[in-house]
Amino acid sequence: MGSIRQNKIESVIQIELSTFFQQHAADVCLGSMVTVTVVRVTQDLSLARCYLSFFLGPEKQTVLDNIKANYGKIRGEIGKRLKNMHKIPELTFFIDDSQDYAEKIDQLLKK
Repeated sequence: MGSIRQNKIESVIQIELSTFFQQHAADVCLGSMVTVTVVRVTQDLSLARCYLSFFLGPEKQTVLDNIKANYGKIRGEIGKRLKNMHKIPELTFFIDDSQDYAEKIDQLLKK
């Protein structure tokens, strides 16, 4: 369980990343719709793990690789929007496969 400050920072980063991905869907996300499902920040606020879901567009790993290639642009834009934070956490991106897992379990239950 994170602190109140951690939770607030997680939610703000999630909102800002979602906005960024909506605005830059064509170039950064390769036309794919990207949803930021979860953001987890470490206790020292130095690292933020961002879990992303992908809909439509190219293969998930291709889109994730392009997002990682545009890391500087993403972190810079998030830093501009979070001016009141002394240090912006380092962002790491992961594929959130919980939706695929839930669909797989649902299919197994239907059998």
